[in-house]
Amino acid sequence: MQNSSHPTPGTRAGPAQPQNRTQAHDNSSNEQIKELLRTYGLRTSLIRLKVIDALHGAAREGQNIGVRGVHSQLEKLDIPLSFLSVREVLKRLCAEGVITLNTDKTYSLDPAARQMLD
Repeated sequence: MQNSSHPTPGTRAGPAQPQNRTQAHDNSSNEQIKELLRTYGLRTSLIRLKVIDALHGAAREGQNIGVRGVHSQLEKLDIPLSFLSVREVLKRLCAEGVITLNTDKTYSLDPAARQMLD
């Protein structure tokens, strides 16, 4: 006989917790970025997700950001990546056409990539 006060395997104890709206937004945003990366033939990685998310956030605010701006965004999120790693990811995304290096050394999402995320 099963004790009803303990959850059965595969079930959770207690009532379902409502999902945080920010978390829900992050999850849907991550899914869109994952699809974007697949479209460009790139594998998904945490750094690519976060770099693209930072560039998309800047674009929504009408700004472009450089390597230092992206790196500082990642530091604020407590993602421990070196400046060089961020620069290399930006270079790769640029080479694949996901983002564009502007004349002022800032990066922006390619218009087609931005359209996929908007």
